[in-house]
Amino acid sequence: MIIISERRDIEPEAILDLYRANKWSSADKPNELYNGLINSHSLFSAWDHEILVGIGNAISDGHLVVYYPHLLVHPEYQGKGIGHLIVKKMQEKYGHFHMQMLTADGKAIDFYHKVGFVRAGKTEPMWIYKGDEH
Repeated sequence: MIIISERRDIEPEAILDLYRANKWSSADKPNELYNGLINSHSLFSAWDHEILVGIGNAISDGHLVVYYPHLLVHPEYQGKGIGHLIVKKMQEKYGHFHMQMLTADGKAIDFYHKVGFVRAGKTEPMWIYKGDEH
């Protein structure tokens, strides 16, 4: 049974294992990744007993705007609804906000459409980015 939690007492190695399994380049900056996640406005994690199988975070002003920078599920657990459960928890907390934003690419675009996200007007994602992938 998968449990979704808002706990922050996650071991750094568990986080790194999850990011490496998904081949996210942010795992190459372990201290920055860990501190960024732990200090997010919200941090939701998915657990199969003591195994971290998913994570999602939110950066927010706490009132009006929220940005969801990371949502990932371990490849062995993908397709089991864990990402949906994390988004559901985020929506319970932030669903009433004026603006909820994220940047999606690849197959993540279809996932985010399924959970209710749409392109905002004629917006175009833009960034200054120094990573290979995520």
